[in-house]
Amino acid sequence: MNFQKPHELHERRKGRNIGVGLVLGALIAIVFGLTVVKVTSDGFQTPATLTESN
Repeated sequence: MNFQKPHELHERRKGRNIGVGLVLGALIAIVFGLTVVKVTSDGFQTPATLTESN
């Protein structure tokens, strides 16, 4: 079996894809962290006006 050496274009794409993946992972981690902080804080409650008016 004869494998060809990857073209230089593929090497650049691989590096760019890894960068984009890291940025997306960081954004997901930030949103998840903010969600956890908001939900676990003492001020988090369901809106009483929506449940009492019905």
